[in-house]
Amino acid sequence: MSFKPAARAQSGLSLVELIMFIVIVGIAVVGVLQVLSFGARSSPDPMRRKQALAIAEGMMEEVRLAHFTFCDGSDWSAELPETHGPADCKVQAEGMGPETGNTRPFDNVNDYVGDYLTDAAGNNFPAGYKATVAVVADSAFGPAGATVPADAVLHITVTVTYANGGDPVVLDGYRTRYAPRSL
Repeated sequence: MSFKPAARAQSGLSLVELIMFIVIVGIAVVGVLQVLSFGARSSPDPMRRKQALAIAEGMMEEVRLAHFTFCDGSDWSAELPETHGPADCKVQAEGMGPETGNTRPFDNVNDYVGDYLTDAAGNNFPAGYKATVAVVADSAFGPAGATVPADAVLHITVTVTYANGGDPVVLDGYRTRYAPRSL
């Protein structure tokens, strides 16, 4: 019987294997750190966008809940049954833009045209945020073939911009004159 010594298993790493391991792990670590760095740099943007969206939704709700009457809210004839249009107003017909001395919340949808840095309660928006409201008559709204008076439907656009660039948040909505004598 011949007695051969058992082959020894190789143990340890060669220098080439060690260098290859270090290079591969180094590239992977650099890639992971770049992804984390990009995420950290752009993480405030979604927060700013959500805040801008909340401001835009609040402004849109405030504007859409305002009255949409023929006459200004200070006009005593606004609620009279014989008031069927702006020509029937005794003191002042409603027009685009706020009347002098009018404060928020305004008495009519038309009054909200302009730029805002505060909410309805007078609280300032966070630094760098600005809301712009545009209100225009839209006679194209309604069922096909229907005749809609030019001043019966308003297209409301709320745009909120924020500092440090970023895309503005824009919301569109409509308001119809469904209760023209309701103050």
